[in-house]
Order: sequence, then C-alpha cells, then structure tokens
Amino acid sequence: MVVDGSTIGAVGPGFLVLIGVAPSDTEVQIQWMVDKVVGLRVFSDDEGKMNLSLQDRGCAALVVSQFTLYADCRKGRRPSFLDAAPPHLAEPLYERFCEALADRGVNVQRGKFGAHMDVSLVNVGPVTIVLDSPEMR
Repeated sequence: MVVDGSTIGAVGPGFLVLIGVAPSDTEVQIQWMVDKVVGLRVFSDDEGKMNLSLQDRGCAALVVSQFTLYADCRKGRRPSFLDAAPPHLAEPLYERFCEALADRGVNVQRGKFGAHMDVSLVNVGPVTIVLDSPEMR
C-alpha cells in the first residue's frame, strides 16, 4: 500500500481487509469481526480443501479503512456516503479492530486513516468474502 509515494504497508499471503464502519457499530461488532477474520477457514490444507484459517497459517492482514463500502448508489449517479460513520466515530473503531487482530497474534499492517491510498492486490483463488456483523444489521 502506497501513500504519498511511500510504501506504508505490505503483506505476503494473508488477507486484505477493507473495513467500513457504520454509525451504529460498537465494540460488539469489532469483536465479532475479529473473531470471524481470525478464524475464517479459507486457506487450502494439504488436500486442497479450504480448511485453514489466517491464524492456522500464521498469515498477515493488511487492514484499510474504507468508508466507500457504505456507498448508496440507488439514486442518481453520485454515491451517497451518509450510511458511513463520520471519521470521529470510525477511526477509533478502525484502530480497535487492528489492535484486536494484533492481540490475537496476527501481523497487522495498516493503511493511513483518511488518506488517499494506492492499494494493490494479488487475489489468489480468487476468494473474496463480504462479512457483515449480524448483531446490528
């Protein structure tokens, strides 16, 4: 990941986590997401079956705050981002998510909150999964 021409984060095999925060999100949603991200069995075992987790493989996570995940494109041509939490609410939860992943032994590389970032991805598989906490939605 590059910000202002400098690489600020990179991982090998692992997850690119794009995290969007809603105004109603709390520590409950953060802990649910951390548990899910750490334990989600999406890596292949020796038999080629998706049976291993991020934690099982000892892989890293590149975590990027992404308010545009809450884009509402139902009307007009310009997305509305009213469903995304404002920065003063979103940034502490983003930081808490990163800290909680690290507390679980994951090597966490972070984006720069609120910055324009150039993010590159090699999607092996490809496996792309959307997680949304069931507690509030």
